[in-house]
Amino acid sequence: MAKSGNKNPSEEEKVRIIARNRKALHDYKVLSQLECGLVLQGSEVKSLRSNQANISDSFARIEKGEIWLYGMDIPEYTEANQLNHKAKRRRKMLLNRSEIRKFEVEMKTRGKSLIPLELYFKKGKAKISLALGLGQKFHDKRENIKKKETQKDIAAFQARKRKGS
Repeated sequence: MAKSGNKNPSEEEKVRIIARNRKALHDYKVLSQLECGLVLQGSEVKSLRSNQANISDSFARIEKGEIWLYGMDIPEYTEANQLNHKAKRRRKMLLNRSEIRKFEVEMKTRGKSLIPLELYFKKGKAKISLALGLGQKFHDKRENIKKKETQKDIAAFQARKRKGS
């Protein structure tokens, strides 16, 4: 019995998240986001498939018209022997030239950084969600925390009011 070429749309769009950068959402205000591919070695892909990666201290830079990811930690794959990779090497990101130029123009503004938010598999390929972020000052972070607490208090008050009436 031959398999049909038509796949269920939900199967094609399945995304398996490997790592998240929660610290980035706290330290930066996300202005825009883009999905990128990564150039990886075979042993790196094997490590990623076993959910071993850390992107919390990573960042991206534009160099000679290409985007490179620094600081992403993919531990060595134990069964790769001498064909293993370096855990914290720089990795090339795959983007169209127009997308790179767009990021390059935006990066000229002071205080903006390229930061990875999520590392995941989509349709069997390793992808990374890259964001253009504006660094937040300490007082900005405090204001955001106050806003969240206020919203939480309002929601709790409304819930008590609904139950009481």
